[in-house]
Amino acid sequence: MSENDSPLIKSIAVVGGTGKEGSALAKRWALNGYRVIIGSRSADKAEKSAAETNEELNGEYLTGMANEDAVQNAEIIVLSVPYSAHKSTLETIKPYITGKILVDVTVPIQPPNFTTVHVPEGKAASLESQAFLGEDVKVAAAFQNVSFVKLSDPQGDVNCDVLICGDDLGVKQEVMTLVEAAGMRGIDAGPLANAVAVEALTPVILYINKQHKIKSAGIRITGLDD
Repeated sequence: MSENDSPLIKSIAVVGGTGKEGSALAKRWALNGYRVIIGSRSADKAEKSAAETNEELNGEYLTGMANEDAVQNAEIIVLSVPYSAHKSTLETIKPYITGKILVDVTVPIQPPNFTTVHVPEGKAASLESQAFLGEDVKVAAAFQNVSFVKLSDPQGDVNCDVLICGDDLGVKQEVMTLVEAAGMRGIDAGPLANAVAVEALTPVILYINKQHKIKSAGIRITGLDD
């Protein structure tokens, strides 16, 4: 049995992993013991992205696959796509995700209004994911409020907390481990319904970035022991 086949190594498919946020998280997880698959609508694009990242990291850390294959070959699915592609991507992966964990990173922003809160029909992107995929998929919301600028250096200090919402305590603990592996502190922020507030924070943070001419504002929860 090879190291990558070890049952102790969790596998993550980052759907939308060729984007800035997804690829930055993928690098951090790959360097911290996870088997990471980059997913894309195009297998060629995913393979190219994985190869470029492996070259950057000077090792064979990631593989690239079409989204459907990536989901089939992973235990944890991280969805990091623009909201405009959210529903269509869920439709693509739904047949392959039963019994798995979905960590939804999506924020329901409506370009060009990046700094204005938009509450979708389903209240939150992650709630829409849960409603569409059904109870056999455990959905959590996380990483919405972390700038890819902070994440892009896999060895850099992020200095940002991650709010985690979900209805299954065990799933939230699993996501907490993902957050820590990516170099941040995870905070249990309650049930999936609370993702409405967490997702809505992102346009507020983007407004702060614009107003103060910065690129990487984030959130920290005070009053907790480190």
